[in-house]
Amino acid sequence: MRTPTRARNRYFVPFALITSATLLLAGCGSGSDDSADGTAQAAAEADKIPTADVVSAVEKNEAAAELLPSGVRNLTLAVSVGGTPPGTTYLADGKTLTGQDVDFAHAVAKVLGIELTTEQASFEAILPALDSGKYDVGASNFGVTDERRKVIDFVTYINDGQGFATRADSKLTKVTDLRQLCGLNVATAAGTTFEATLEENKKLCSDSGKKAYKVQTYSEQGAIWSSLQQGRSDIVMSTINGLRYAVAHQQGVKFLNEFHRLDVGFAFKKGTKLAPAFQAAVNELIADGTYEKILKKWGTTGSAIEKSQISPPELKN
Repeated sequence: MRTPTRARNRYFVPFALITSATLLLAGCGSGSDDSADGTAQAAAEADKIPTADVVSAVEKNEAAAELLPSGVRNLTLAVSVGGTPPGTTYLADGKTLTGQDVDFAHAVAKVLGIELTTEQASFEAILPALDSGKYDVGASNFGVTDERRKVIDFVTYINDGQGFATRADSKLTKVTDLRQLCGLNVATAAGTTFEATLEENKKLCSDSGKKAYKVQTYSEQGAIWSSLQQGRSDIVMSTINGLRYAVAHQQGVKFLNEFHRLDVGFAFKKGTKLAPAFQAAVNELIADGTYEKILKKWGTTGSAIEKSQISPPELKN
């Protein structure tokens, strides 16, 4: 909720960070991650990312804009580039950010008549940085949990959650109890609700007289899939939408099942005055049809919500 004092390009990220698409596709074969074939395949996959413009036609809604704190014209948005649509990734040019969270954030900005200065950050760094004031809002498929609500405010825009996937030749079936994972290597993203869920429930195995599962965390989605494909991991725990997309675009892997649904929201520093405006903007997008267009673009219509909420209780199922 501040005007940046230094110039920032809203879309460009240094080349050193542009690795996610290559990592994602490297998991599709048995060759090295930096092979020429893998690079070519990554570029081809980037060309398949949806590019439909579902945001530019969105118009400002004065009623929603009036809910903004006085003087707000530009907000700093933090996103985590994971490499797997519908999450935030790069288009084929290697510079332009895209993804479901990006579309929703920029559609909300259009409704509110504000500019967004977008910065890339690691997933686990965004929420603490909101509290310090480094960023005004975070959008990286943040699940709304009771633990997070103690220190973060949320404005919901989709419903996603936790699920599992594995290799196509695996004998693993639907995971309804984490005790089914005992003795296995479980790959997941660092700093996520998946890591927290797994770590908190390791005792289920020892309490049952079984060997605990091992939690393997990675900062890149591509590294997770490489670990699975190369046999270092037995199963992946990640977002339902991300898993479905990855399985549809990779050979040799299969989606197992949904495990736990969660509301997903824009994240803010606790006590933010931005929440009512963002909530009104999301509800306007639902009403004018833009919301449905974004979900259809990313193949996530199963994650639709009827209305946005501010920091609702964690879903229990």
